[in-house]
Amino acid sequence: MATNVEIKAYVRDPERLRRLAEGVSDTPAEVIHQRDVFLNTERGRLKLRTTSSDQGYLVYYERANVSGPRPSEYYLSETQDPASLERLLTRAFGVRGTVVKVRTLYMAGNTRIHLDQVEGLGHFCELEVMLTEGQSAAEGQAIAEDLMRQLDIQEKDLVNVAYMDLLEQRAQESSSGEKGDRSE
Repeated sequence: MATNVEIKAYVRDPERLRRLAEGVSDTPAEVIHQRDVFLNTERGRLKLRTTSSDQGYLVYYERANVSGPRPSEYYLSETQDPASLERLLTRAFGVRGTVVKVRTLYMAGNTRIHLDQVEGLGHFCELEVMLTEGQSAAEGQAIAEDLMRQLDIQEKDLVNVAYMDLLEQRAQESSSGEKGDRSE
């Protein structure tokens, strides 16, 4: 099991955030196309992330649905045959839904800065402070809060659920004729 501290936030001005992320990043941007198939589970979240026809990751994670920096415990297993694994997992668990996104990745120290464009949802930023051995969640939270300030991420824009949850909420609002309170 690994632990990170993370936040997710709506992004109102993707170009401005990109410039800010480039300013704090230790690395050039890496653009990654991701397709996450969320599977039905009794607890936590289980997803198969496919990044190419021969590269995928099975990820199980547990994280509280609270705003602001929060710990996330996760397990990760790599596969070179994501299509076959998807067929097996779909048969065993059933599919909850799929999230498709283009992710631009920056690194700032031990923090992954994700600028995500999510199909059906819009633009978001995720910060994942990857805790090193002996590093506490409180230290990770302080790092995340500092980066939030540097990237001008406002508390009002924080999101406390996964993209899959947001897509389900949006589908439910659409089917009931409701309008959400956020515009991307």
